[in-house]
Amino acid sequence: MTASPTPSTELTGWRHVYSGKVRDLYVPAGTPEGAEPERMLVVASDRVSAFDHVLSPGIPGKGELLTTLSLWWFDQLAGADGGRGIPNHLTASHTLGLGADGEANTADDLESLIPDAVVGRAMVVKSLDMLPIECVVRGYLTGSGWAEYQAGGTVCGIPLPAGLRNGDRLPEPIYTPAYKAPMGEHDENISYERTVELVGAERAAELRDLSLEIYTRASRTAEAHGVILADTKFEFGLDENGVLTLADEVLTSDSSRYWDAAAWASGTTEDERMASFDKQIVRNWLAANWAPPREGEPPALPADIVERTAARYRELLELLTSSAAR
Repeated sequence: MTASPTPSTELTGWRHVYSGKVRDLYVPAGTPEGAEPERMLVVASDRVSAFDHVLSPGIPGKGELLTTLSLWWFDQLAGADGGRGIPNHLTASHTLGLGADGEANTADDLESLIPDAVVGRAMVVKSLDMLPIECVVRGYLTGSGWAEYQAGGTVCGIPLPAGLRNGDRLPEPIYTPAYKAPMGEHDENISYERTVELVGAERAAELRDLSLEIYTRASRTAEAHGVILADTKFEFGLDENGVLTLADEVLTSDSSRYWDAAAWASGTTEDERMASFDKQIVRNWLAANWAPPREGEPPALPADIVERTAARYRELLELLTSSAAR
């Protein structure tokens, strides 16, 4: 695996503490080393990764597209879709707390916290006690689930009906958690019983039920705009009051698998039915042009692959956020 990149931009008022393959994390500059910050800045870069390698060049505008989509979904899940409000990690643009004058901070204060260099691709978030569970929900049979189903009729050990095809809708969504491995290691699919061992029975049930609720609501919204949400993953943490809180990115094309509903219904091949709105174009190109074991420096992405990938990210955002349902 290539080393995590470090951001090229120093941000006034913030100190960089971590970079993943795609995102960079900052804390307020005055935060003492080892202290828990009240808030953090999460910056989505234009970096793109595949097969555990960060590739070059990045996808122009990707960070802003992902952030815009996350913010839109957070808004939907806060109640804009008519459902109950799901607590999330955003430091509310409505109220950040009390400023030096004793008055509640406003949306203008929030904007002033985000440096100009990363406006549009950054979120100011609350610090949470993150849970070590990646909450995966699958509504369709595909990916690694399809491979397991072919071998034994199960997905993550959950038995499914016989006769399903790649890309078929499941009788009902299934919850297939994973353990978030330490940095540099691969996440590991685990059983529900193992989540009980890790976080306790009550918290495990809360994670499962909330993940399935969010997936169901998001699927309904996506379908109204002609898009299928095939599967997704969520991360949660606990706020200062112990409230389970949705964190990280949510329902983006990097954390979810989206398909065009019309193509899924009418496509005659798997490629047509399951053409996804994400970096699959990059994965396919790299798989065809970089032989295993894929060590060392990966080949540079051609310009047309970069542009086609960026177009798919843009198309998904436009479809989901358009006011007209399909």
